[in-house]
Amino acid sequence: MNSKYIRKIAWIILPILFLLPITDAYGMHIMEGFLPPAWSLFWWAVVLPFQVKGFFAIKKIVQQNPKLKLLLAMAGAFVFVLSALKLPSITGSCSHPTGVGLGAMLFGPSVMSILGSIVLLFQALLLAHGGLTTLGANAFSMAVVGPIVSYVVFKLVQKTIAHQGTAVFLGAALGNLLTYVTTSLQLAAAFPAEQGGMYASALKFMGIFAVTQVPLAVIEGLLTVLIFNTLVSHSQEELRELNIISTK
Repeated sequence: MNSKYIRKIAWIILPILFLLPITDAYGMHIMEGFLPPAWSLFWWAVVLPFQVKGFFAIKKIVQQNPKLKLLLAMAGAFVFVLSALKLPSITGSCSHPTGVGLGAMLFGPSVMSILGSIVLLFQALLLAHGGLTTLGANAFSMAVVGPIVSYVVFKLVQKTIAHQGTAVFLGAALGNLLTYVTTSLQLAAAFPAEQGGMYASALKFMGIFAVTQVPLAVIEGLLTVLIFNTLVSHSQEELRELNIISTK
């Protein structure tokens, strides 16, 4: 994977910056201080085991195959760029692509628990996009649930219908959607409706998110297919190392 192909990937990603509006309103999934302290601590406790596993997964990849470091960095950069594209959705939150599906399909979901969390941390510190108290909750939805869904869907579709483009599209799009379903459930658990409780609150949050998130999931699916096809064309050696494409 040389600089020529990195530039080609950049030319695919950068125009998206100009196609989607960027806003300062209510960063990331759940903004700083929005969750009650008990829920903030709970989600930190839930996400930490995934991050520990992800740390050792990255360490193993880097030690066993240093050539994959550039592809690993590209997967992290893809998450950073796409998740910075925000559309205001509901109070205390926003909608945006996640970008975690590509890395999950290449390296597995454990790796993305670290890359996604690093991206969320930088955005919280440098862009006022999200927050430290809500980082555990946001990391669980975007860096844990989203990558797991993308990886499982990618593997299942690839195995059942053997069409890589469809597998990549569905993996990326459904990983995106389930990230926001998780965010809706997190908000509903913290702020249940007076009538109907958590169930009614979850339906309200998911209904409002769906207006902006469904088209964003489709866009992310299509963009991920473009990037993936570029990697298949120009980074076959790395993809064979990762058992993404056949060694025959």
